[in-house]
Amino acid sequence: MASSILIPFEFPDPEPVSPVLVEDLSSLEIVLLGHYGVPEQTPKESARDEFEDEVIERLEELAEPFIEAGADVRTRLVFGKDRAAAIDRVTIEEECAAELDPAPTEGIDRILVPLPDVAEFDRLPRFVDVLCEDTANTITLFHVVEGEEDHERGEEIVTETREGLLEVGFDPDAVDTRVSDTGSHDDEIIRVASEYDAVVMYEAESRLGDRIFGTLPDRIRNATGDPVIVVRRDY
Repeated sequence: MASSILIPFEFPDPEPVSPVLVEDLSSLEIVLLGHYGVPEQTPKESARDEFEDEVIERLEELAEPFIEAGADVRTRLVFGKDRAAAIDRVTIEEECAAELDPAPTEGIDRILVPLPDVAEFDRLPRFVDVLCEDTANTITLFHVVEGEEDHERGEEIVTETREGLLEVGFDPDAVDTRVSDTGSHDDEIIRVASEYDAVVMYEAESRLGDRIFGTLPDRIRNATGDPVIVVRRDY
């Protein structure tokens, strides 16, 4: 579904989503995923039998603020050992167009949008727009030049995406661009993200180090303390 977002909660100690994000995301279709991390030696069925009723009740409590804000909310519950696999599976099954990597926030004024070398577009504007509470928001389209790519191509990517945002109604004064050709790709995005209040980005390609160091969105969230919306690519 084009305007649906998955919001995962990790049990047994889930953290509620900040009221600011609840309000911002309430215009979307919300899928709340409760993932209960089962220890390696514990059968999933045993954990489900012992904790399912308690987790369902808590998941319903986490859904209540979204319902009160007027959102269309669905819930899913998974007992398992692999959180990332559960998120991927439920995202596909529920046809979610994006995932929220949540973090506490009291307000979002500056939004960073890192762009890949091939800047897709169809899904991006919707998930940038939901974070724009008013005309004071600043949106920065950011590209890191890497490999054989040159700075000129980076400028083309951010310029073309900016033009696309303006065509669908974004304020020209609110959308700026930024290109970097220094530092490693991921490190540079994390560094620049620290200057912003939230990040909206396309899903990054899987890398060998993801299971050790975490995915790029996870590392952005952990390093900056800011929420990250990860948009599925427009295939």
